[in-house]
Amino acid sequence: MPVKIEVDGYSGYKLNERPCRFVLDGHEYQIEAILDQWHGPNSAYFKVRASDGNLYILKYHSFSDEWSLEFYRGAPGE
Repeated sequence: MPVKIEVDGYSGYKLNERPCRFVLDGHEYQIEAILDQWHGPNSAYFKVRASDGNLYILKYHSFSDEWSLEFYRGAPGE
């Protein structure tokens, strides 16, 4: 089930082109790498590696201007 999260995004040509950092359960994570991105109807998805070494899929909902966490996978050996 998706979880709403706070995301600071880079806005260049358009609003929230890509995430830069996010807050989850009171902890702030920097985006170290965007590994993949794709678009769905009225949304954009970003597969990222965060500063904790874990993988996350973040979804930006363009109509509501909200972000959600769609998927999480811990780093190997965690």
